[in-house]
Amino acid sequence: MGVQELSTIIWRQRQLLELLVFKLTEEQLLLTSGRTAWLSHATREVEEVVTRLYDVELLRDVQAAQVAADWDAADATTLRDLIPHAPPPWDEVLRGHLEALTALTTQIRTVRDANGTFLREGLRATQETLAGLDASGGTYDARGASTAPRAPAAQLVDREL
Repeated sequence: MGVQELSTIIWRQRQLLELLVFKLTEEQLLLTSGRTAWLSHATREVEEVVTRLYDVELLRDVQAAQVAADWDAADATTLRDLIPHAPPPWDEVLRGHLEALTALTTQIRTVRDANGTFLREGLRATQETLAGLDASGGTYDARGASTAPRAPAAQLVDREL
């Protein structure tokens, strides 16, 4: 039952990693479309998936340690270390899981890096816009009147005097 439970946990981890790719892609679409008002919601969803991943990862580590003990593979601390000790067909099953986890991790890294680039570019554009604003907008005095420089008032001139 130990290795079967381990495989089930890894399937759950793979599903969460796929969900994380989806949520990061959602964030990317919001960033590229300029709909940043929804970005906080998408970020919260990414954080929720990451929290669930930590929980599943802990379960996987505990189950992997149990399987390693069952197979007399005390030095097998990771999935990669466990594969050489696995009897058939579990060696192929675990190898397939490892390949899928590696591919998903690469996808996550790629989307995460692209999102970071979009965020940095957006921050830079915002800073440049703010730097270009006229800072002589003035403030208010103690009576609440604006201290901003006034534009010349329009004047009417009666030319028929």
